[in-house]
Amino acid sequence: MAIEVEALRLPGITHAFFTREGGVSEGLYASLNGGVGSSDDVVRVGENRRRMAAYLGVATSHLLGLYQIHSPDVITVEAPWPDGQRPRADAMVTATRGIALGVSSADCGPLLFADPEAGVIGAAHSGWKGAFTGVAEATLAAMEKLGARRDATTAVLGPTISQAAYEVGPEFRERFLKQDAGNGAYFTPSARDGHAMFDLPAYIVARLTRAGVGRVFDTGLCTYGDEQRFYSYRRATHRGEGDYGRLIAAIALTTR
Repeated sequence: MAIEVEALRLPGITHAFFTREGGVSEGLYASLNGGVGSSDDVVRVGENRRRMAAYLGVATSHLLGLYQIHSPDVITVEAPWPDGQRPRADAMVTATRGIALGVSSADCGPLLFADPEAGVIGAAHSGWKGAFTGVAEATLAAMEKLGARRDATTAVLGPTISQAAYEVGPEFRERFLKQDAGNGAYFTPSARDGHAMFDLPAYIVARLTRAGVGRVFDTGLCTYGDEQRFYSYRRATHRGEGDYGRLIAAIALTTR
């Protein structure tokens, strides 16, 4: 049902990179689909999220999610928001106990952050647009405003599409080279002329490292290649499927 990372097994913190296993959804969404933005049955999604919240040790209403827009925008959370009123952003931070910050993904990079000394956590959805425009750095800056220190912060990248499955066109590569010529290191030639394979996980990890995070870990798990455990937008697209489930990565400050 969930993958935990040793680096985030910290005092006063619970976390999980939930897989697609252990839920009640069916068909394309089987089985632990946590995506309220999917076309899955809302009752089934609600039950899936209840199970996730229970795993994290928070009330279902306190497992929060965003209306994700592939931005660098960050929300500072002090209390849960009502159902149907998800803020438009791609990252959250909090110092409030009993709240779980959850981001959804299905190839993009889910990031969980924690400074256990300061009691500050964060979660970010980092697709290529978010990574390119600095969602990780913005999350760290928002955590600092709550008292966190970068050199005391641990950041973990969860299951993400790997370079072997992420082919991009020439315009995509040019955008990254224009930002920084050194970004060429994250591209290798693909079988198609003019196209390339992009290493999104390595790019995200490099940005975090340059930002001064104390510890950075990559789970090294590929959403595209492991259909049993993970949903994948690109895999669903290649198959012509009409929709796909969403994985949830979440972190909480415990009340215990």
